Amino acid sequence: MLQRSAGILMPLSSLPSPYGIGTMGRAAYDFADFLHAAGQRYWQLLPLGPTSCGDSPYQSFSSFAGNPYFIDLDALIDDRLLTRGEVERCDWGADPRCVDYGKLYENRFALLQKAAERGFKRDRCEVERFTAENAHWLTNYALFMALKRHFGMKPWSEWPDEDIRCRRSPAALEKYRRLLKADIELFTYIQFLFFRQWTALKTYVNALGIRIIGDLPIYVSPDSADVWAEPEMFLLDERNVPIAVSGVPPDYFSADGQLWGNPLYDYEKMSQTGFGWWIRRVDGARRLYDVIRIDHFRGFESYWVVPYGETTARNGRWVKGPGMALVGVLTSWFHGTDFIAEDLGEPSDGVRALLRASGLPGMKVLEFAFSPDGKSPYLPHNYDENCVCYTGTHDNAPLALWRTEAAFEEIAFAEQYLGLNAQEGFNYGMIRGGMSSVARLFIAQMQDYLELGAQHRMNVPGVAHGNWKWRMLPGEANDALASRIYELSRIYGRI
Repeated sequence: MLQRSAGILMPLSSLPSPYGIGTMGRAAYDFADFLHAAGQRYWQLLPLGPTSCGDSPYQSFSSFAGNPYFIDLDALIDDRLLTRGEVERCDWGADPRCVDYGKLYENRFALLQKAAERGFKRDRCEVERFTAENAHWLTNYALFMALKRHFGMKPWSEWPDEDIRCRRSPAALEKYRRLLKADIELFTYIQFLFFRQWTALKTYVNALGIRIIGDLPIYVSPDSADVWAEPEMFLLDERNVPIAVSGVPPDYFSADGQLWGNPLYDYEKMSQTGFGWWIRRVDGARRLYDVIRIDHFRGFESYWVVPYGETTARNGRWVKGPGMALVGVLTSWFHGTDFIAEDLGEPSDGVRALLRASGLPGMKVLEFAFSPDGKSPYLPHNYDENCVCYTGTHDNAPLALWRTEAAFEEIAFAEQYLGLNAQEGFNYGMIRGGMSSVARLFIAQMQDYLELGAQHRMNVPGVAHGNWKWRMLPGEANDALASRIYELSRIYGRI
């Protein structure tokens, strides 16, 4: 059970670094020190998996693998796998506030290939041990990525060889393992480097008394090793084309709903195997995180089904989900693991009942609280203790931007409800409102503490491109800010 405490939502990609994107390097350790000085007990991250088209961490090539972009290059220089000249000759982009994913894609893998050429043989014993410990996912993932390279990075559904695309025949698997041996070793070594750096960073963070919250996306990407390796777990036709796909109906974020496009699960097949696929997946997340936030938790109660080929999510329908048959397996199998249920979205009696039955803390978002009728369940006086209060999630505008975009009546009600004053400022008045609530855990986006608004939003739901780019600048997470956050946390009993 979560204790009364506070944390900060800060994606790893948003940390400062000279190499185009945040990594598991010095800035990550410095941010952990900042959290400790600020009295924060939790660091919430976005998913850490390798990203695909659109750069979304919620559309990953694997549920288990780590993002190669997060491997710290300075550490590879120190380990004599790269030279400083090789790293500094690369163009990582001119704007330190913004990730340039195009330049990362052009340069990162070429450097990691050099590192693998120098390190694979040297580290062979450790790599073989790592491979054996992770064989249940790594073998498929490394072959999947090697095959994507071989077929011009096309989605696996477009690979021309049906023997490896649809049938995965033993002969085809053996053929490509021999043919693509070098690339399989490359992607294996990249994961070895990722997890070696992640283990060191997480050990450091935990030693400071800080726990890491990570997201478990409810769905997996259609172009992933997960779907390619186990298509029988998904609702696909005989050619492995989705019968229907995921999304959410029209809502606060989008008049057309959100067409996510992920393949849906064959929950009947999964239940016949005791939900072993989900157990393996959560076990993988548990290796990365101390607390697991289950994204789109309401999808376990009922989920939005959109016929394959639709261009929006409007023409979908609700279908009953597995409910406690699955949630109960996960909470009992991983007894002692903390979960947070992301229960946002269209409310229903069924979702509320599932949340109560699970015993998991749900989420409250302050930006949703201030409808002028005063009836929002997100108003702090409506909370019970077993919840997590957020100023906003990665899908919300930072507070300073929300203040300019929300209806005048909402902002006026927020100012009245929270007793905001010019001396503390709008952002810190909202933060005080969340800090002082009975919610067991309070989390704010780092942008909110920095009072950043326009151009600093992490994601706009329903928009496929241009997201996930925001970065913090060096020096912004400083001692003065840590002291201010510490004092707020202390006043409201969250240290």
